[in-house]
Amino acid sequence: MTYISEITNVMEYEALAKEKLPKMVYDYYASGAEDQWTLQENRNAFSRILFRPRILRDVSKIDMTTTVLGFNISMPIMIAPTAFQKMAHPEGECATARAASAAGTIMTLSSWATSSVEEVSSTGPGIRFFQLYVTKHRNVDAQLVKRAERAGFKAIALTVDTPRLGRREADIKNRFVLPPHLTLKNYEGLYIGKMDKTDDSGLASYVANQIDRSLNWKDVKWLQTITSLPILVKGVLTAEDASLAIQYGAAGIIVSNHGARQLDYVPATVMALEEVVQAAKGRVPVFLDGGVRRGTDVFKALALGASGVFVGRPVPFSLAVDGEAGVRKVLQMLRDEFELTMALSGCRSLKEITRNHIVTHWDTPGAVARFRIFILELSPLTGNNQNWQLT
Repeated sequence: MTYISEITNVMEYEALAKEKLPKMVYDYYASGAEDQWTLQENRNAFSRILFRPRILRDVSKIDMTTTVLGFNISMPIMIAPTAFQKMAHPEGECATARAASAAGTIMTLSSWATSSVEEVSSTGPGIRFFQLYVTKHRNVDAQLVKRAERAGFKAIALTVDTPRLGRREADIKNRFVLPPHLTLKNYEGLYIGKMDKTDDSGLASYVANQIDRSLNWKDVKWLQTITSLPILVKGVLTAEDASLAIQYGAAGIIVSNHGARQLDYVPATVMALEEVVQAAKGRVPVFLDGGVRRGTDVFKALALGASGVFVGRPVPFSLAVDGEAGVRKVLQMLRDEFELTMALSGCRSLKEITRNHIVTHWDTPGAVARFRIFILELSPLTGNNQNWQLT
């Protein structure tokens, strides 16, 4: 058994959280859709990208600072929106906000937070984004966006991959429902319905009743009429949709498969990333979420063209184990690992991280052949027995 004082990497928080949390809560945070193939692939795909480090580069000084939508942050590692954080810890999203601010990075607050935009804002200064689900009640959505804007949030992350909730079988088995002492704080008093216990997933029933399935590209334009905040389109996996997002005025794109909780058998986000980056052509920044657990993952995403990454599940897991201190430690460990990866790859600043620092299975035939031999040698150690086709 690992103790808090012995934690040396982000993944170890999950095992400790599993011991501490009620099964329904742990399963809600941990599970994915259906067969959970994409859930595993979000992690496994990173392990199939290898480094081409450069040597003798004088890495005595490493600069990880960057800007996101014009805001200066300490590192390209940010916090993704995760719902219901008070299920993990009584201070929930407010603890996460303080940890992000202390780390000098961005927190994204979920629409389905158990702390309101005002409560999170009251924790003190910090750069925060607000994630929005568009409901059937547009006047409520407009109120919520305006509240976020008044509370000092700096951007809207519009989730576009959830016209219906993915089939999350763990939630169905557990008949998931928000514990009775918690509420969807941002919707309190707005009378748009509540999450009731059902014969399957209470969340699935809530989404079916509240989320607008008619959401389409014109609604991105509608959102721009009610707020001056920049809009990030979250849930893009293809070049076609990247081009449309830009056409309809997105200020940025988040390559995301919703933590593998929506459509199973979509690619890992790191596999979809380069296609989206190439379609964006530098017109807007492209970010990634999904499967980031190591500083090496951050480096690989940046080498493929991401401007930064968002971290999801490690936040509620570390919250459950050690509250705000846990989230602070997750961000610090990822920062330290990323800095080390930069140094060992010969990169002194983010602009020095290039596509030439990695090799993937879709690269040139010679590189692929060398890569395939390496993976076949590695697979007995990792358990990742992949059938690579050279085309």
